[in-house]
Amino acid sequence: MNNCTTEKIIRISKIVLMAYISFFGLLVMFSNFTDYTTNYQFVAHILSMDTTHNSERTNYRAITSPMLHHRIYWLIITLEVTYTVYCLVGTFHLFQKLNASAREFHEAKKFSIIGLLIGLFIYYVCLQIVGVEWFNMDKSQAWNAKDWARHIVDFMLPLLMYIALRIER
Repeated sequence: MNNCTTEKIIRISKIVLMAYISFFGLLVMFSNFTDYTTNYQFVAHILSMDTTHNSERTNYRAITSPMLHHRIYWLIITLEVTYTVYCLVGTFHLFQKLNASAREFHEAKKFSIIGLLIGLFIYYVCLQIVGVEWFNMDKSQAWNAKDWARHIVDFMLPLLMYIALRIER
């Protein structure tokens, strides 16, 4: 424990937390590739607004084209892969600079920060803003991921702030 200072524990905690969110990304990717149909159905139902008890005032928002459903789903998958790769690379860079100077460790945060920003775009902008506010996802009894997405954002946003903080000396 002689070499285990508070500064080092803080650095290790940043690496471990990035590893957690990277692991989550890997599981999401695995699910999207191995259970494409179930996840595609979710996207198709949300975009079609067929389970949201929508009114004539909101029907114009629905996207009913299966071709567009697949393309939008592949865009989401691409973003999730990108977020995961950035977080994995960011975790690796932080690990490499664990014993480096404060400046070098801080500079190693770039990929982690970019990955978390992409993750927040997926789970906050795409799901919570567009999914809930535009496609009324929260009105669906069967196809509602609002709370699931909120839990992810509730982890990612504070993690982004923690990673970005320059508290290392």
